[in-house]
Amino acid sequence: MADPITVGLLALGGGFVAGRLLISQVLRSATKIIMTDPYAENLAEFYSAARRTGIQDIIETNLRAEEGKLIRRPLGSPRQFVNMHGIMFNTAHLSRQPTSVEIPIGTRTIIGQYAAKPLIVETPLLVSGMAYGLALSAEFKYALALGSRKAGTATNTGEGPYLPKERELAGKLIIQYPRAPWNRSPEILKRADAVEIQIGQGASASTAHHVLPSALGKDLRKRLGLLPGESSVIYSHMPELGHWGNLKVLVDYLRELTKGVPIGVKFAFSHYLEDDIDICLDAGVDFLALEGAEAATVGAPPILEDDFGLPTLIGLCRAVEHLKAKEPEGRVSLIVGGGFTSPGQCLKALALGADAIYLGTMALFAASHTQVLKALPFEPPTQVALYRGKASHKYNWRVGAEALRKYLDSCTAELREGVRALGKTAISEVNRDDLVALDEQTSQITGLPLAYGKGKTWAFAAPGGKWNSQRSRPAPKSNSST
Repeated sequence: MADPITVGLLALGGGFVAGRLLISQVLRSATKIIMTDPYAENLAEFYSAARRTGIQDIIETNLRAEEGKLIRRPLGSPRQFVNMHGIMFNTAHLSRQPTSVEIPIGTRTIIGQYAAKPLIVETPLLVSGMAYGLALSAEFKYALALGSRKAGTATNTGEGPYLPKERELAGKLIIQYPRAPWNRSPEILKRADAVEIQIGQGASASTAHHVLPSALGKDLRKRLGLLPGESSVIYSHMPELGHWGNLKVLVDYLRELTKGVPIGVKFAFSHYLEDDIDICLDAGVDFLALEGAEAATVGAPPILEDDFGLPTLIGLCRAVEHLKAKEPEGRVSLIVGGGFTSPGQCLKALALGADAIYLGTMALFAASHTQVLKALPFEPPTQVALYRGKASHKYNWRVGAEALRKYLDSCTAELREGVRALGKTAISEVNRDDLVALDEQTSQITGLPLAYGKGKTWAFAAPGGKWNSQRSRPAPKSNSST
């Protein structure tokens, strides 16, 4: 009688060989069809069409054809705008010496330094506003709050309703004053470490949007102050700000109510940027939170994500220039967000003049970490984070908080290494002199010198017919940090 193990192995081997033969035959047949069918009947036609228009445009065309209504794309625009990749740091070697590893690097950041109670964090990396209920689950908001606290930074409530437990878990909490009726009570606002008046955002401008009653759970409706059957509505503008002179009234009211925490305004970069900033300066704000076109949200019409606003790099440079002209003493802090995916990009923005960086999508990814596997392969990763997401009930917010803490700590450690390589001892010392542009467009946008245009001349040295390279170089600077 044959050994059962041997029989099993032979059967497995036979099945493997047969499977390979079948797969080979199918592939040969499919390849032949693609190589011989007329183009009009060939499946390769899709490849050609996709190369021309793009897979995403084809998908969104079909979604519009299926739904017949406004579609909302999550996580921002896929467009590649002009960005920080055209900028490099100037490495310190001899003329400027790097900072020794034994010397600590300062990362403490102050938002609203002239406010009675400024917001002080241990890293310039802040967690951006993401709303409970209108975007994220309560558990995910708890992860962002606790993770930010562990990392010594601040988190933002977003446009959604106030969560008492979020306040309890967060070390520093920025409460948004939205274009909606909620989060307006003095009891809530008094618990803020900073208040951010939400005028608009980079991914969806200042458009109104609402959530139907069927998408609102009982607890969420209660926190939004809605009656059964009533939709949640965020208006395109605040009724109390019908005249922009009223912005000062609101700022003064919030400052007095909160006993002096920083009061700021959030909106998107646009070509009207300087006029918008002037209105905020006249209102006496302590900080501005400005977003570029690369910013993301839970879902916005593709037209707003792709075709409105200004790229972060352009908006940042214009905002910094205008603020320096209007507020040379640096009274107003600048927080910038939109498209930041690495510590290097963040440090470049800080060098260009930002005081802090809002991280949204990257904080979302970090707090999800390996827990996205709880949604895959049948649902997208965001389903572990969204309010009523199909895998949100599987999310462990304490694990997510620790993952976010590690991510923020890691990014801050990289910022410190960058500061050392520049020969500085604090992030606040990094400035435009540490940067150079790689191309003419980036140089024109930022005003930075071109890397290939600095003082290079060639002189013919006789006799011998040899060319000598002569380069102009800056006078060495002393650095006590070596």
